[in-house]
Amino acid sequence: MEPSEPTGSAGEEGPSSTGVSGGSTAEPPAPPPPSRYESQKRRDWNTFQQYLRNHKPPLTLARCSGAHVIEFMKYLDQFGKTKVHGPGCPGFGQPNPLAPCACPLKQAWGSLDALVGRLRAAFEENGGKPESNPFGNKAVRIYLREVRESQAKARGIPYEKKKRKRSSASASGSASASAAASGSGGDETADNARGDGI
Repeated sequence: MEPSEPTGSAGEEGPSSTGVSGGSTAEPPAPPPPSRYESQKRRDWNTFQQYLRNHKPPLTLARCSGAHVIEFMKYLDQFGKTKVHGPGCPGFGQPNPLAPCACPLKQAWGSLDALVGRLRAAFEENGGKPESNPFGNKAVRIYLREVRESQAKARGIPYEKKKRKRSSASASGSASASAAASGSGGDETADNARGDGI
């Protein structure tokens, strides 16, 4: 057998047979896949629209209010995985309850807060006006605050706001200068400086 002949069966093609023949146009490269955030936002938006269609009576997005958003979040509680102890439960206020209980599973506050943020962005990306965005409604913010506080009491662990690290302008400037002198890290320092000013 000669070295130039393929060694596979008659139906297999060798690596040299794959390629673009001269003169044909190549397809443009496929766009990169959406990020996890964009994929989740699309799924959340589709779920919310399905909820509106199944609502009795069916709702249009234009007629959706903050009350409907709160109703949607309460509907999602049935799919939650966070045990929320009631005031009569021995586990109420205990970070690590000793015994199992029959308290309900609900959506965690952080999950609801992130969901509302994604849906708020999706609403505007799909043609909604910021001033009529039901996900930015004051009632929704109040509801989320109440959920956060009640879950914190039920767990016995208060939610604390994460404090942003702030550096003085001179420290930031000297860090930029030293990063520029060393030739590395300048972009990171500039990003941090821009983030502090927002």
